[in-house]
Amino acid sequence: MSSSQDSPRVESPPVTHVPTPERHRVLIIGGGTAGITVAARLRRKGVHGVAIIEPSAQHYYQPLWTLVGAGAADIARTVRPEADYIPKGTRWIQDWAEEIDPVGQQVRTRGGLRVAYDFLVVAPGIQLDWDKVAGLREALETPYVSSNYGFNLAPKTWEMIRAFRGGTALFTNPGTPVKCAGAPQKIMYLAADHLRRTGLAARSHVVFVSAGKAIFGVQPFAQILEGVVKRYGIETRFGHNLVEVRPGQREAVFAVTGEGQQERVTLGYDMMHVTPPQSAPDFIKASPLAHHEGPNAGWVKAHKYTLQHPDYPNVFALGDASDLPTSRTGAAVRAQAPVLVENLCAVMEGKAPTARYNGYASCPVATGYGKLLLAEFDYEGKPAPSIPLINTLEERYDMWLLKKYGLPAMYWNLMLRGRA
Repeated sequence: MSSSQDSPRVESPPVTHVPTPERHRVLIIGGGTAGITVAARLRRKGVHGVAIIEPSAQHYYQPLWTLVGAGAADIARTVRPEADYIPKGTRWIQDWAEEIDPVGQQVRTRGGLRVAYDFLVVAPGIQLDWDKVAGLREALETPYVSSNYGFNLAPKTWEMIRAFRGGTALFTNPGTPVKCAGAPQKIMYLAADHLRRTGLAARSHVVFVSAGKAIFGVQPFAQILEGVVKRYGIETRFGHNLVEVRPGQREAVFAVTGEGQQERVTLGYDMMHVTPPQSAPDFIKASPLAHHEGPNAGWVKAHKYTLQHPDYPNVFALGDASDLPTSRTGAAVRAQAPVLVENLCAVMEGKAPTARYNGYASCPVATGYGKLLLAEFDYEGKPAPSIPLINTLEERYDMWLLKKYGLPAMYWNLMLRGRA
């Protein structure tokens, strides 16, 4: 008979506590325009058990940053506390989403929280890839380069424009999808108008350097904008994608593709407004919800009419991170949100989604101080005017007032409350 000293000692494995995930009926990733609008509409429909994952303590109305960059609006008008817009009864998880498991129906946050869901709405917005352009971050530290795509940079754009005394002014547009595709040229028109008003136009050379193929993707709005370009004497260079900035030399390097070959073209600048490359957030790119190859690689799959995920019926997506083939604008979200909520509620009741989104998007293009072209269109690329008795196929002062005053008021007071 052996004693205990003769037997090998077996150590018990350490006990690791895996917290039980909190569970919600509907989990929304993203508390920006899309996420808050959907949450507000769900609350108005009496849906309980809704949670939002959103790290930011501030909520921004970004469409006004164009006017901020042109000295026509105050940056303070574009930011409010996020807490003021989380709908009553909605759980706010102030953290970053890190990983999505659509099979296990869970989302893991950066803080280590596991959040389970019955239904998921994906609306994380779009990320700005500043580092995809070599030297851009360093250039933004200089007085000669800015971007309206940053809250802290939009006021700098106006300082840059005011300090400009002539020379070459570049306005870039990347080869990726961007939020508000018209924004890269809106600030250009306003800057050109400022130069005209201050007598600097004759000694200034304004250049729109775009990776795109045309000034605007929808006719007949493109024809009107081509006229605006001609009016200001702006040079356009299409098929030029910004890949490097050399702030010490004040040079911008562009990749130009043509006839199967790619070359580098270097342009000097005295002032440059840069629109950074943009993409879906990295955790979205890595998730099973996204395309992993093809032209839509990285974007969340969503049925173009119902907004339901084709592989996971309890998942819906809208807004900038989705693969919906339309412009990434707040107006598009305003049209998408009611369709998504109606279809989500139907699926929650075991029914088929029947509401349809027609691809409506709107791009209010400021073409000068007091002038605005309201470009509204659908999936078919046809004008889709939403304001009766008004010809929106022209530059209008009333549409300028709508952008500066009407749309921000509608956004804060109606859209984010689920009323518009």
